[in-house]
Amino acid sequence: MILNPTEQMDHLAEAYADIVLDNLTREYPYASHHVETSLADRASPQELHPAFYTSFDWHSSVHMSWLGVVLVEHGLDAGRDSALRAVLAANLTAENLAVEGAYLLANPSWERPYGWAWLVRLAAAAASSRDAQIRQWGKNLDPLVDIVASLVAGWTAKAEFPVRHGLHTNAAFGLGMMLDAFRTLGRDQAAAVCEKAALNWFKDDAGWPGEWEMSGQDFLSAGLSEADLMARVLDADAFAAWFAAFLPGLAPDDRILAKATVTDESDGYLAHLNGLNLTRAGQLIRIRRALSAAEGTAEPVRVLDLAMQPLLAAGLAAVSTEEFMSSHWLASFAWDALASAR
Repeated sequence: MILNPTEQMDHLAEAYADIVLDNLTREYPYASHHVETSLADRASPQELHPAFYTSFDWHSSVHMSWLGVVLVEHGLDAGRDSALRAVLAANLTAENLAVEGAYLLANPSWERPYGWAWLVRLAAAAASSRDAQIRQWGKNLDPLVDIVASLVAGWTAKAEFPVRHGLHTNAAFGLGMMLDAFRTLGRDQAAAVCEKAALNWFKDDAGWPGEWEMSGQDFLSAGLSEADLMARVLDADAFAAWFAAFLPGLAPDDRILAKATVTDESDGYLAHLNGLNLTRAGQLIRIRRALSAAEGTAEPVRVLDLAMQPLLAAGLAAVSTEEFMSSHWLASFAWDALASAR
């Protein structure tokens, strides 16, 4: 089990707020994934993405904005609270977000599904806030939720197979996050689309080759991402049966549960393995919770309990760094894992 997650969050909140502030005010370096259509089509990141033009790339800017929102909601000292609110308020205007929405409509497979997932998660966090200013940002984001819901419906209707690897285009990870967000937002139709896709793509999976994980630049476990999604879709007993078939004979020394080591944090792809420790920890926490609600799951629960804390500890240790290839994204996943453990 994870020790004192709320105390850890209280301890880390202000340091993580500083990370968010640095990210949301750092315009460069920026990895633009814009496909140019002519020699003249060379707009700056801020022109293309006035709400999300910092933090190295678009999806990182989105999830750092999410982390900023949840940290303000969590509670910060007055100076950090004021500074974060100012940056978020300047970015999350209706005008800026209208430009972002138009870009998504013009590029319907762009940032699919990872960026979409963080966007609707940001919207869900803002819409469910107790704070009036944050809820207004949620209202500003609402048209983008409509757009993403439409894009998800189109994608899942035509994609015969999911993407199964440990990077941004992983289908299960994106679907799981969007499913939670759509449910929080009361978007029942969009949530049903995600549930249908999950069942179509993954319900018959069995015998996942966990020893093949990890690839050298994964920040997601493809197998655990799938299990994390199915824990959201199936009831407890059905999920326990599915999990037993999906990862049969799971043991503490299995590679899918192993802690990863980064040999060069300045290498953005190798640094992904720091995130793998954090995402694995968060996924195991949620999978364990689902399994513990079913009968006859004492052994897999025990195995997951042994793996969670070492993964989380390794991941948390990597968050506080001067290396931007790690600092532009890891704090979001650390907070997510800790929040899942509460």
